[in-house]
Amino acid sequence: MSDESLEFFSTRGLCTISKTNDGRELILTDSANNIDFYLIRSKDVGAYVEQGAADLGIMGLDLLLEYSFDVYIPASLPFGECRLSVAYPKGQDGWQKKREIRVATKYPRLATEYFFRRGFNIRTIELYGSIEIAPLTGLSDVIVDLVSTGATLKANNLVEEEIILKSSARLILNPASFALRRDRVMQFVDTLF
Repeated sequence: MSDESLEFFSTRGLCTISKTNDGRELILTDSANNIDFYLIRSKDVGAYVEQGAADLGIMGLDLLLEYSFDVYIPASLPFGECRLSVAYPKGQDGWQKKREIRVATKYPRLATEYFFRRGFNIRTIELYGSIEIAPLTGLSDVIVDLVSTGATLKANNLVEEEIILKSSARLILNPASFALRRDRVMQFVDTLF
């Protein structure tokens, strides 16, 4: 979500910089606003903010719920909309009659909670890319993955069975930064909304 985040900040006058042509820089410094922007993987944002390496961050609700970071979540942001869904190969809905199923996902906690509530025993298979092929190769019965448009599911002949949760970008704050630099942090947050 780095491009969407930078654009969001830019439209509010909080970011007067952009990535260079090669896009490999990881820290962008906006001297005019005295702000450093760290471009890090979504999954890592919570750790940077929780540990105080960053005062604020943006990450998806899906990851916040999966990893339970100790951060404040003051606001939902108007981008990054997607859904965490269960999907399986078209015509292979026999898994619904089983008591034990194999679930490929990068969200083992959320998948486990969801299927346990439905009465399934599951074995999670953690994958971090190309999750859609897991049930096609027999590695899993179903997947739990993020879906935006559904085009990848459709292209791989998968059926979206149910939405576990709807996600979007969230602004997160480090609790200590909020306590120690409240005026600066709130000035930044107020400018966003």
